[in-house]
Amino acid sequence: MLTSQQIRQKFLDHFAKRGHQIVPSAPMVIKDDPTLMFTNAGMNQFKDLFLGNREAKHTRIADTQKCLRVSGKHNDLEEVGIDTYHHTMFEMLGNWSFGDYFKKEAIQWAWELLVDEYKIDTSSIYVTYFGGDEKDGLPADEETRQLWLQYMPEERILPFSRKDNFWEMGDTGPCGPCTEIHVDVRTAEEKAQKPGRELVNNDHPQVIEIWNNVFMQFERKADGSLVELPAQHVDTGMGFERLCMVLQGKRSNYDTDVFQPLIQAIAKRSGKTYDGLVTPGSTRSREESQWMTDVAMRVIADHLRAISFAIADGQLPSNTGAGYVIRRILRRAVRYGYSFLGFNEPFMFSLVPTLAKEMGDQFPELRKQQQLIESVIQEEEKAFLRTLEQGTKRLEQALSESKGTLAGDRAFELFDTYGFPIDLTQLIAREQKMDVDMKGFEAELQKQKERSRAATAVTTGDWVELGKGETAFIGYDELSTEARILRYRKVSGKGGDQFQLVLDRTPFYAEGGGQVGDQGWLIQGADQVEVIDTKRENQLIVHFTKELPKDVEKPLTAQVNTQRRGLTARNHTATHLLHHVLRKHLGTHVEQKGSLVAPDRLRFDISHFAKVTPEELATIEREVNAMITDDIVFDDKRNVPVAEAKAMGAMALFGEKYGDNVRVVKFGPSVELCGGTHVPRTGVIGPFRIVSESALAAGIRRIEAITSVEAERMINEKLAKLEAINALFKNPSDIVQAVEKLLEQHASMGKELEKFAKEKVKGLATSLPANAKPNGKGAKFLVERLDLDAQSLKDLGYQLREQHPDLGFIAGSVLDGKPLLAVSLGKTFMDASGLKAGELIKQLGPLIKGGGGGQPDFATAGGKEPGGMADALKKAAELLS
Repeated sequence: MLTSQQIRQKFLDHFAKRGHQIVPSAPMVIKDDPTLMFTNAGMNQFKDLFLGNREAKHTRIADTQKCLRVSGKHNDLEEVGIDTYHHTMFEMLGNWSFGDYFKKEAIQWAWELLVDEYKIDTSSIYVTYFGGDEKDGLPADEETRQLWLQYMPEERILPFSRKDNFWEMGDTGPCGPCTEIHVDVRTAEEKAQKPGRELVNNDHPQVIEIWNNVFMQFERKADGSLVELPAQHVDTGMGFERLCMVLQGKRSNYDTDVFQPLIQAIAKRSGKTYDGLVTPGSTRSREESQWMTDVAMRVIADHLRAISFAIADGQLPSNTGAGYVIRRILRRAVRYGYSFLGFNEPFMFSLVPTLAKEMGDQFPELRKQQQLIESVIQEEEKAFLRTLEQGTKRLEQALSESKGTLAGDRAFELFDTYGFPIDLTQLIAREQKMDVDMKGFEAELQKQKERSRAATAVTTGDWVELGKGETAFIGYDELSTEARILRYRKVSGKGGDQFQLVLDRTPFYAEGGGQVGDQGWLIQGADQVEVIDTKRENQLIVHFTKELPKDVEKPLTAQVNTQRRGLTARNHTATHLLHHVLRKHLGTHVEQKGSLVAPDRLRFDISHFAKVTPEELATIEREVNAMITDDIVFDDKRNVPVAEAKAMGAMALFGEKYGDNVRVVKFGPSVELCGGTHVPRTGVIGPFRIVSESALAAGIRRIEAITSVEAERMINEKLAKLEAINALFKNPSDIVQAVEKLLEQHASMGKELEKFAKEKVKGLATSLPANAKPNGKGAKFLVERLDLDAQSLKDLGYQLREQHPDLGFIAGSVLDGKPLLAVSLGKTFMDASGLKAGELIKQLGPLIKGGGGGQPDFATAGGKEPGGMADALKKAAELLS
């Protein structure tokens, strides 16, 4: 039997021998096509060739392309795991001809591969062809039918309509008839009951299409008409997973060696068995739990592939766009593991090595990015498991209180308050044969939007027009200028009255790109009005003040607060340097996800899979300071065409919109598109210090830093504290050595305390059994309240089990207001009573408002209510007696 690796290689070798250039798979994540987020067909990377946008370098090409189908017309997500052949991520084996060979060669080579190379039984093969379309004025594709008659009998060559056998790229563009190859893998008995020709294109999971050969002969015009293409092309796609099922003699894609290593790893990790009986014709009449176990394993195996390949291609999970799709797939897999396989801790990340081992030869990016993939998945799992645990409990309670339909307001509460995804709410409700009132949910969502709008409501007066024209921004070069007011208006809100003014010229920078707006003054003679903020509104630069100048029609001086602007500019330039160094040391997957540039600090949010270590932060800080010390001169390029800017290597930043011409900000190796204000050279920035690094969300890290005056202040404060510590230690010659000595003394005392605790446990293990009472079943039990910590209770339980196997022991302890219960059962006691520690602790934990678990012979529970300890110990005695 051929392995999946051999099957894939035979396909590539077959077409290489026939003059095809073998090319690597394109990324699954698409960056340069606004109509697609993911590659959903093998032809996506050749779209420009079919459209005539570029000339084909090779007229014959073959490859295996990784694809993802989870949205739009091609959405297989809800079928995954339920049937045998739908997947989110799959491989598409393909061969293409760009103006070279056509139908004759495509059909001949397909037959030779399937029959001569793969040895598929010819009596199991059926083919379809285009049967014509009256609306388009197209006759049946008789040429294709005649070509197939050279290889197989007429009864297995079937005509179908435009829906099944006429392929189109979109509403317009290249298109043409296609011929599909189907294989019947049913048993002989099943074939005898019903001929395969009656099941072709009827969604039968054992009479399946494996290969589609598209013959691009036409171009669909905007008016719907068809015209002949000047050159004819071939575009084929064969489902790799389905092909493996056929060649390996399986009845499910998931039973092939493409999926089984992952499924068996999941089974081993979960301690459950995959029986593989969720196959065509099977229903939920089998034991429900096993049915869902099989489905869950399939879902996880499939989704892990999709997630891993997406991350390897640079797409991290997020809350928007392609990132949201990946997050949704990952969370669906985690939910299945949590609900049906008992995974309460992150588990998917541990399966990545198995995937990399199985598929890393063909797709080396899996091995290259393995650490990144594992880290991203683990972080996402941790975050979502917390959401799931809280949300699932609340959802189950809400469903139990509902009658057939979960109210929209309850679903919205889960979504809004607890972050529980509405699609998962629907999924769980469906499994319990209940509905969700989506109209009610949408209504609540709309109410929230309206409440948000009301909270920020202001009364805005009409503009008072004083002049015509647009504002000239001169703030890159000047911080003070003569100006006139073009218009102003009054705005009233919760913060009181304000005025908004638009000038004909201004040096004030309006908030944008993460940088705060300028502050300053509008000056007329001895009078001045403070500008408290500057923002943009519909391309207007709007200055906010608490009052109007005395004479709004007279000229005034617009003066920016130069100190505040200078500090802000230092932080903005430092942000660019930080971004450059982060990408250099952490990897080019680092992308800006948000920023704040203020006079007193900078905040920078990045996509990154793990905590940035103290060592990495020290290196990053050191290198940023080195770039500052190098006193790099600001290279300011304005009105640069976008294409030229990208050719210069400029990075477009998250959340920014750019016109046809942009500004390129360059400080040595740091090159970005930016409209903010900067220092003339990096030496002006002064010291740069990172003050914190934290997780903003799974896969998103936040770095906060200070420069200049604030950095100097922090350094001075730390020096002052160091001097104070020196004084406390009587000014030793080496303060570090003095602190280390103190820590050693503390550790020594800790060991003494630990020794004392062990002696106390040893004494209790000797004295307590005398208080034990018979349970009437040939064993003894003991319930005590003790002043012991968790480790001591564990040690005591171990000693009692070893020394008194006929003893059942439960102890309660309250330390620092926190209650703790421990159950320890000797082997003889368990045999006589039939009790297990884990089951007992589940009954006792709620009495102290807590929970826990453990092994059959030992279990613990922590709680929040020390007042419940007496009741818990009373209950314990009842359970053991």
